[in-house]
Amino acid sequence: MRTSKDYLAKLAAMRKNIYMDGEIIGRDDSRIVNASRAIQKTFDLAEDPKYKLTATSSISGSRISRFTHIHQNPEDLMAKQEMTRMMTSLVGGCIQRCMGTDVMNALSVTTKNIDIKYSTDYHERWKKYLAHFQENDLVGACAQTDPKGDRRFRPAEQPDPDQYLHVVERRPDGVVVRGAKLHNTMAPYADEIIVVPTRALRKDEKDYAIAFAIPADTEGVYLIGRSAYQHHREPNLEAPIAELGDVESFTVFDNVFVPNERIFVNGETEFGSEVAHLFALYHRHSYCGCKAGTGDVIMGTCALVADYLGIEKMDHVKEKLVEVISVAELVFSAGLAAAVKSKKAPSGTQVPDVVCCNVGRRHAGHNIYHEYNILCDLAGGIPATLPLSKEFNSPAVGDFVKKYIARREGVSPEDHYRAFHLASDVLTSEVATALQVAGVHGGGSPIMEDIAIMTFYNVEAKKDLAKYLAGIKKD
Repeated sequence: MRTSKDYLAKLAAMRKNIYMDGEIIGRDDSRIVNASRAIQKTFDLAEDPKYKLTATSSISGSRISRFTHIHQNPEDLMAKQEMTRMMTSLVGGCIQRCMGTDVMNALSVTTKNIDIKYSTDYHERWKKYLAHFQENDLVGACAQTDPKGDRRFRPAEQPDPDQYLHVVERRPDGVVVRGAKLHNTMAPYADEIIVVPTRALRKDEKDYAIAFAIPADTEGVYLIGRSAYQHHREPNLEAPIAELGDVESFTVFDNVFVPNERIFVNGETEFGSEVAHLFALYHRHSYCGCKAGTGDVIMGTCALVADYLGIEKMDHVKEKLVEVISVAELVFSAGLAAAVKSKKAPSGTQVPDVVCCNVGRRHAGHNIYHEYNILCDLAGGIPATLPLSKEFNSPAVGDFVKKYIARREGVSPEDHYRAFHLASDVLTSEVATALQVAGVHGGGSPIMEDIAIMTFYNVEAKKDLAKYLAGIKKD
């Protein structure tokens, strides 16, 4: 397994293809290094058993990062949940590395299923790539969501065919693809971009049924980045939450060549929807850990602010704290239930329960702004108006900041300031606003969770139960 130093050295050696703030930058740029700090933690803490960051490889028997592991049983899925929650709490937000885990597990299932139907060799290709992925402890960014263009039209009907990533040329040794994938968290500091389709496809849309993996600096790949960071803090007021950052990417593929050995779906349209569904399923399962961890951060901040304001014992405050606790624990419980009720695919990969995953993710998404609203209600307006750390340290006005930030007797002005700065970071920073939108749309927009639930939930059985209780005879 790698260290964070190894990870950063590999990034620094990659070709410059990140476009951000009006310039092209390398992965050794401070903005990229800082944004990758959450992922660096997954390397730095790998040896700490508390975080369950390692597993035993199903193909080599070696000890590997759990972020490169293919789930073999319910215990693996539960360990991933616990790992994700703890790591999210540790960094104060999204741990970011789970996308590679989730898409690799999805591909493990679909490649085997295609081979069973068509006698292809996708699963063997994928296994060779998996060995490379595990041995080199790689960070993968899943690229799934296409721009989609005019939503009235299907992929092959778009006035601009590039609105869905597609094959534009087929060669004996591979394919050339063109298009884009959007909303790619941490793609600018990933080793690999792993592409899967975004939707169900028809038989005449074979060129859109393509899944593959390539290095993130491959010729023809453009990573158009948008960064988000916490508010600046002076060195004497630094805090772990201040390290959390993120760079999102519009990932453009401008006539990119993909060799055969890195192609895992190629024209099998019925499996385009399967791998799209499976990635979303695994990612929603990860969200049941991630959003519980985010809930822990919000809950802790709510409780700390209420304590420092002297209102923690008030009944209406307790009720608000219970609300945040309930959301986090119900979402996490849904993820655990999805692991317990999971099933093994023909590939040997453990697949979490669809309904439990989607119910958990739906509950998280529908409540995310409610959780932030509770923190906003308890903290008042100060998170949006708090003077920043240069003013706290200012010889001219610093004493005024210290004097008027104080609330409860027995708590120092600095601790009051740190608590309200935390609330400000959680509520009003660039990272906070990105996390709030991700809390709704990450892993798929809310309507997709509804569709998945209604597709896989046995409504007819419940109707039969109602008929029985009502004394209605079956047809």
